[in-house]
Amino acid sequence: MTNPQRRKRTGLTWALIGGAVLIAGVVALIVNVILGGAANPAAQPTTSPSAPLGGTAPPTETPGTIEVVDPDVAEAGWLAEPITTDPEVYARAALAAASTFDTTLGTRDEWLDYLDTWFTPDSRYADPSDQQMELEAAQLELRQGVVVPEEMWSSIAEQSGRVTAEVVGDVTMADVPEDASGDMRIATANAELTFTQSDGAGGEASYPETVRVSVQVLCGEASVPTPGTAQQAGHCKVVRYFTEPVEG
Repeated sequence: MTNPQRRKRTGLTWALIGGAVLIAGVVALIVNVILGGAANPAAQPTTSPSAPLGGTAPPTETPGTIEVVDPDVAEAGWLAEPITTDPEVYARAALAAASTFDTTLGTRDEWLDYLDTWFTPDSRYADPSDQQMELEAAQLELRQGVVVPEEMWSSIAEQSGRVTAEVVGDVTMADVPEDASGDMRIATANAELTFTQSDGAGGEASYPETVRVSVQVLCGEASVPTPGTAQQAGHCKVVRYFTEPVEG
């Protein structure tokens, strides 16, 4: 079996509004982050063994309803993680969550720690140490190349700003290389971000921006649920956010 190549990290265009937006106009910031590519040799994933017959039954869902892991996170301005086995439903939420925050209700570090709870190890790696290494790399990639950088968070916070995101239009679902289970998918879609900040006169002003984004999700028995919640193995989790949209 051909070993999948190690993750390639390149820059993602993250549309941002600068501190002077509400007075002078809208400023878009292009964030390009390149994290060691060919210089770092890959840990070579191997196919994890399938669960034996008679193992844990897959989770069931009530049609027409979507539970969430923790509805209270909305009080911090964050998007709640859905409990679902539907990869498209989950991917839409995951893509929106990576751009939904309120600087008046929580810090960037708190928000990132929350996003970490959406992740699960990459099941293509059978060795737990390799899984942990890839998990940490994916969470670092999120911080350094996907979400709003710290300096821009500070700029938005100075204007008591917040951002909400929603996936609009179709979601393109693609297979993941070397995924023998068939449980992983790469979802790519357009996300509409709405920036809202103080206008300096007691009111608020908002501005929309659309970005193209991708996320890799695992919706199968190898997913690791968030402890102490209604999530179960088999429910969808995030494996990796990409710094650029994955097309084709």
